[in-house]
Amino acid sequence: MMKIFNTLTKQKEELKTIEPNKLKIYACGLTVYDYAHLGHGRQAVAFDMIRRWFIASGYDVIFVKNITDIDDKIINRANENGETMQQLTERFIKYMHEDFDCLGVLRPDFEPKATAYIPQMLNIIQGLVDKGYAYQSSNGDVYYRVRKFDGYGKLSGKSLNDLRAGERVDIDGFKEDPLDFVLWKSSKEHEPYWDSQFGKGRPGWHIECSAMSEDILGKNFDIHGGGQDLQFPHHENEIAQSEAHNECQFANYWMHNGFLNIDDEKMSKSLGNFITLRNVLSKYNPEVIRFFMLRTHYRSPLNFSHDSLMDTKNSLIKIYQSLRNYNLSSFNNSEIIDWSNGFAKKFKEAMDDDFNTSLAISVLFELVTEINREENFELAQLLIKLANLIGLLTSDPQKFLQSGTALEHAEIEKLIVKRNQARDNKDFKLSDLIRDELLANGVILEDNKNGTSWRKN
Repeated sequence: MMKIFNTLTKQKEELKTIEPNKLKIYACGLTVYDYAHLGHGRQAVAFDMIRRWFIASGYDVIFVKNITDIDDKIINRANENGETMQQLTERFIKYMHEDFDCLGVLRPDFEPKATAYIPQMLNIIQGLVDKGYAYQSSNGDVYYRVRKFDGYGKLSGKSLNDLRAGERVDIDGFKEDPLDFVLWKSSKEHEPYWDSQFGKGRPGWHIECSAMSEDILGKNFDIHGGGQDLQFPHHENEIAQSEAHNECQFANYWMHNGFLNIDDEKMSKSLGNFITLRNVLSKYNPEVIRFFMLRTHYRSPLNFSHDSLMDTKNSLIKIYQSLRNYNLSSFNNSEIIDWSNGFAKKFKEAMDDDFNTSLAISVLFELVTEINREENFELAQLLIKLANLIGLLTSDPQKFLQSGTALEHAEIEKLIVKRNQARDNKDFKLSDLIRDELLANGVILEDNKNGTSWRKN
């Protein structure tokens, strides 16, 4: 039995899909005007892990993650750069794919762009106007009447009467109520626009996801997800739009990953601690970053620091070290896991309990301890198979341990042979000099019963 925490009901619930063994999932994607930051990376890894485990559990998963390619920030950045909106967005979509690919994030089954769904958005907006849930203001903008929707606030837990204008709600003299939000923005000079029954304009942010999810997954689907920061107002507004228009429940389950902080502070450009994913990927092995993100439960806050990343790196090294003496060329990952095995059973129980990767990874370390105690090829295979299910241990152990050194591998091997000859000749001074030279170049030697191996420092 798989349980997931439903943000809508504020509790763990047994997963019951709309169609047997089929899962339809929609996750909010990036607004592509800049490089993806660490928070984007955390969300991508969290939902990639969730998707992978659903697939491993036998579900036929349809995973949709949208791209917002029309937005005030996009328009402003394109104007600043002297390029078209499409040139800007296509470039950063390419960078986003490169960064997420490095992290081992699987591409979505569908990756719709907002600009390709303008007709569907206009259809929903017109339906909301016809039902009295929306109105066109004197400035040409179309707004949603928040107070007309009885269920507003059910996701975030916010009361309409407690929402004060000016805090989380834009003040606009053209609105009937300060809480109302825009569905369609009338065009301004030098801005891109689409023709519509409401005049020339472009969509508001919230209507985009309602249109894309409905068109691809239907009016009612299984899971909607995103970062915790999207609960209000974005996801709350999506519910209001879609459920008023379609007169049925929008998504049955809502999942949100926790915030990512930098040295115990919220990441923001104003604090000067804004870190792009690309910057971190240039300094650390991508699997170290993925492992770091998965060691903490996806709903919990995650604190990023150099020390925590180095600790994660050393932990991952220990896992790969336990595998380096095995010939994995004969390893068959297609073999079915025996879930009655004690380690596998504990791993599955952890993952089935709202994707508790923290506990699941502790099971991997239990396997490492057992493998180090007594060489066991079957346990080594099981370690890799379980880790692979959540996108870990995908590298060859030797390549992982030896990548990124200052010296060529052949040169390192020559120095090891020279050192071992010196040891055989009891020339320990030369032996130590060679070891120190290798260490200065980022190479650590490890003497064991199988000879001398090495890894990067």
